[in-house]
Amino acid sequence: YDHVLAVRSFPVAAPDEGVAVVDVDGKELLWISHLSELSSSVRSNIQKAMTQREFMPQILKLYGVSSFVTPSTWDIETDRGDTNLLLKGEEDIRRLTGTVLLINDANGVQYMIRDLAAMDKHSRKLLDRFL
Repeated sequence: YDHVLAVRSFPVAAPDEGVAVVDVDGKELLWISHLSELSSSVRSNIQKAMTQREFMPQILKLYGVSSFVTPSTWDIETDRGDTNLLLKGEEDIRRLTGTVLLINDANGVQYMIRDLAAMDKHSRKLLDRFL
């Protein structure tokens, strides 16, 4: 398995759909329409492999922002721990759907808010100032 990769076709919009298993040259070896079609052990192994290779932390909570004008430093909680990000401009926030946001920080790291509506009231209030 060291010479194959699992690649999501739509990592943000449909993370469990359209997964290709490819060799090191990018040649498709297997197409998986939906991860739910796999046994739980195989699905778990594929998800673990993709998670280790992909790096897009999810913002779970905003503790505070340095200012409501950019550039602004955000103190956040992610699924990988607490950190800070520097938002250079409002154009670095992209709304993919009504509730999914992608945020690019000044260092080139992309963060995701998977469900804006599910965030706590304080976080939503801070985000509303930038949207």
